[in-house]
Amino acid sequence: MALEWVVLGYAAGAEAIMLIFLTLPGLDPLRKGLITVTRSLLKPFLAVVPFCLFLLMDIYWKYETRPTCDSDSCSPSEHLRHQKSIMKSQRNALLIASALIFYWLLYSVTGLIVKMDVLNKRIESQKRE
Repeated sequence: MALEWVVLGYAAGAEAIMLIFLTLPGLDPLRKGLITVTRSLLKPFLAVVPFCLFLLMDIYWKYETRPTCDSDSCSPSEHLRHQKSIMKSQRNALLIASALIFYWLLYSVTGLIVKMDVLNKRIESQKRE
């Protein structure tokens, strides 16, 4: 199961890096190439959404089938293992949320930049006329 979380982490990291490069000021000469790369990668990155839903269901299933650890019924090592399991689930849920938010932001920012380019071209053509 660790490989799935690594893949999701890399996908979220790639989305975050693309988002940072698209929103940084001063990269106007590179922005056109970045936009084409990002637009071509948006469809493959859409696979992150069902993948996140699958992993979220996995977290829920582990939460429901996890043995309970009451204060007087388990040893300190079992209690520590129980707490580690809860922390891992929370970390993985945060990773899922960040991957989905980064995808949504990347999609929105790319759409806005494309619309801005179209509007700038219209302004240029109307200034010429």
